Amino acid sequence: MKQETVINNLQQALLDRAEKLAEEYLARAKRAHQHVLEDAQEKLHLREQRETLAAQAEAERSYRRKIQANELQLRSKLDELRWQLIQSVLHDLPGELSKLVAQDNYLPLLQQFTKQAAASIESDQLVAEVNARDLALLQPRWQDFLVQSGTEKQVRLASTPQQCIGGILLRSEDNRIRVDNTFDGRMERFAESLQQAITERLFARETTRGGMLHG
Repeated sequence: MKQETVINNLQQALLDRAEKLAEEYLARAKRAHQHVLEDAQEKLHLREQRETLAAQAEAERSYRRKIQANELQLRSKLDELRWQLIQSVLHDLPGELSKLVAQDNYLPLLQQFTKQAAASIESDQLVAEVNARDLALLQPRWQDFLVQSGTEKQVRLASTPQQCIGGILLRSEDNRIRVDNTFDGRMERFAESLQQAITERLFARETTRGGMLHG
């Protein structure tokens, strides 16, 4: 009887031990499972964060590319509009210069052009050419005009008019040396400087005193 009791107690102890081991293994398994789940969730979270950051970075790059493309397009359009405005001013310039010939300072300007050109030509016998309007104006008073201009050389006024807006062209008798101070000639000669001056006036708002026509 005692032996049977001992055996039963032993079996019960073994069962109790087995149950405890089972509970321990089950707890370990649960902890391991929870750890795996937490690790998987952390990895998933990190992956989602990386994907979100990558998507945000790509969205920002795409946005910057669009902004840059729009800026380039806008800059190109502005450059085109600036160029059109500059060309419009240059196109209207001859009309504005034609108004100058009716102003009081036109004759002094012609005298300045004449003196400047005469001094630069290495010849004492010169010919002056002007347009039809100025020819009719200057023929009766040519010698007085030369005296007032301060020109010491002999300058003959050509009887054939120039096709120009205004101004004066001086040349040697043999036509080998010419100084074109007509408005048309000066606009052509100073085309680059004119465009630069117009650009500064229109867009840089710089106050400059150009000498394209008076220099």
